[in-house]
Amino acid sequence: MIDAVRPSLKWRKLGKIFDPAGFALPNHCEQFAQAPQALVFEEFTRIYFSSRERDPRNGKYLSHVLFADFSKDFRHVIRVSDRSVIELGKLGCFDEHGIFPMNVLRHRGKIYGYTCGWSRRTSVSVETSVGLAVSDDDGLTFRKIGDGPILTSSLHEPFLVGDGFVLFHGDQFHMWYIFGTAWNRPAEHVAPERTYKIGHAVSRDGIAWEKEEARQIIADRLGSDESQALPTVVRIGARYHMIFCYRQSTDFRANKDRGYRLGHAWSGDLRQWTRDDAGVGIEVSVSGWDSDMLCYPNLFECDGRTYLLYNGNEFGRHGFGIAILE
Repeated sequence: MIDAVRPSLKWRKLGKIFDPAGFALPNHCEQFAQAPQALVFEEFTRIYFSSRERDPRNGKYLSHVLFADFSKDFRHVIRVSDRSVIELGKLGCFDEHGIFPMNVLRHRGKIYGYTCGWSRRTSVSVETSVGLAVSDDDGLTFRKIGDGPILTSSLHEPFLVGDGFVLFHGDQFHMWYIFGTAWNRPAEHVAPERTYKIGHAVSRDGIAWEKEEARQIIADRLGSDESQALPTVVRIGARYHMIFCYRQSTDFRANKDRGYRLGHAWSGDLRQWTRDDAGVGIEVSVSGWDSDMLCYPNLFECDGRTYLLYNGNEFGRHGFGIAILE
């Protein structure tokens, strides 16, 4: 499975397992089921995702976190949440206009939810930060530890901190997250587009974090304008493997050749990473729901097997699928 010289992965796609169009979602959400994140229980697997509601005040989207419970073979949906698992932020807060994604992990009898909160701006479209919420009811609902973020913009990371993926290893928490490096306007009268890279931070308690400020840990493949998003990490054998998504920073919405693909890197110590996209082991399909784009991955282990959740075309508008490591 893992080559001793080249740590390649090989995935077998099991297909799309959730389409939001087939369910009556709460909060008037429809179409999107983005950034699936797994939490494994003894009898089922819960997959959290973000769906979208139209804000009646201006027609823009608000992202809400929901979940779907699956049988362990991922062939059957057992239950879909009838309400958002976490409330959006108060007026003026960092997560007022959406939460996307939310990474979940168990720690000392509780379930931690690391959120990416969205708030709208005037000169640019959005600002993001990372928040923390905790569940005491097996992940049905989450309570924020406060109204503000735990990881946000700083001196050398001035905007767009988000997409946190957290792993507890040894005696500390590790977070891989994204930080913005530029807002650029590709042409006059065109809305600015953002560029962001993957960074790393550590914490003793999961709340107070120490960033490796502005250190891009994953090398660019497409040049300095490459955007990298939603890192996810799992240990396989002696190495840690990261899968993330990356794209060009402009003309990526309608041009599939510039849209999201999945990238891969490996590490022996969680800090220094070697990029090896040839080892990712999964590509877009020839046709169908994931033929134009692969994005928003999540790695997890279930009953001794390693799985990969991901979104396909149109940033997850039509749901998410799953693959198993062979």
